[in-house]
Amino acid sequence: MPPSYSRLLGVIGKPNTGKSTFFSAATLATTDIANYPFTTIKPNRGVGYVRTPCVHTEFDVQDNPNNSLCLDGVRLVPVELIDVAGLVPGAWEGRGLGNQFLDEIRRADALIHIVDASGGTDCEGRACKPGEHDPLEDVKFLETEITMWIASILKKDWAKIARTAETEKKGILAPLEERLSGLGIKRSHIFEAIRNAALNADRPAGWSEEDFLRFVDTLRRISKPMLIVANKIDLPTAEENVKRLKELDYTVIPASAEAELALRRAAEKKLIDYRPGDSDFKVAHPEQLSSGQTRALEAIREKILLPNGSTGVQDAVNAAYFTLLNMITVYPVEDVEHLSNHNGKVLPDTYLIPKGTTARQFAYIIHTELGESFLYALDARNKTRIGEDAQLKDRDIISIVSTRRRA
Repeated sequence: MPPSYSRLLGVIGKPNTGKSTFFSAATLATTDIANYPFTTIKPNRGVGYVRTPCVHTEFDVQDNPNNSLCLDGVRLVPVELIDVAGLVPGAWEGRGLGNQFLDEIRRADALIHIVDASGGTDCEGRACKPGEHDPLEDVKFLETEITMWIASILKKDWAKIARTAETEKKGILAPLEERLSGLGIKRSHIFEAIRNAALNADRPAGWSEEDFLRFVDTLRRISKPMLIVANKIDLPTAEENVKRLKELDYTVIPASAEAELALRRAAEKKLIDYRPGDSDFKVAHPEQLSSGQTRALEAIREKILLPNGSTGVQDAVNAAYFTLLNMITVYPVEDVEHLSNHNGKVLPDTYLIPKGTTARQFAYIIHTELGESFLYALDARNKTRIGEDAQLKDRDIISIVSTRRRA
């Protein structure tokens, strides 16, 4: 399972876009995959992986991964994903399964929006002729749903919150943080949203309705960062839509969740050699494949892997953590000479932490006691001391020295 210090990734979108297929491909979890709306009634949770080059190759040592995996020099760090049931227009008002789905989004730190790039599902998630529906409308509708959901939560007490903030001169940040804390929204998010929306934090009662909605929409973008997976890229109508989606202000990743799921299941059965995110696969036992399976695998190679470099599923998970959440990987060890822990295991753990995390903050992430008794850290590469306020870098290998122990 992921370390306790982890960020939750929400997989969202309207019904019938391949959302549950993406989730299963990323986690190999068993979900109800079917071609009809509202297949996912309860949110599914599963463990996927962030893919990063392992540092053991740099030092020419054999590592002994503990909280992660290492396959041929690729470190796979576990992360948690949640598959939220499909949203339809008007969900924030209770339409469809409504707020039940939106309530699941509150726990997510970042969102992956699965869009049918082929335009083969209408705004309700019903199948239509590929190219008939504009996938850009799906992006707009989902933005509106989440923004209006947050707005509806704030609206209940907005007049009182704004008036009290002005009359008591306590500011708007604290009451908004208290009201929105259940949505995973922090004070820093609120401060940045007010600034970016060019609003007066000292006069919230004077905000117009337009000001209020601009603030909430800005807050949504900051607190729930999102990327778009342009799914079903193997269909002819997808290519032009992907180009148009990339003109939006989002990271857009072309993908075929169905192809990734097929490859991972084949790899699980030892039929092919394939790791999530690979640009190709190798057939391990050709004699065990039927002619239909061989044709299907070759079609994936020709239509998906060769023109795109991957199926896009692992790229999306990586982008969510490294780009949206701006995280880095750090390897804690006790013995900087042998890069090992107290049991002699080499490079056993890999942590995903926010960029900007200091050495002392990282010590707290490992263990509260280690943070409280922190003295300094050691950089395993150059054997130099790292002060408590020094910010760690991606792929750092460090030892925390404290009054109690090293880690």
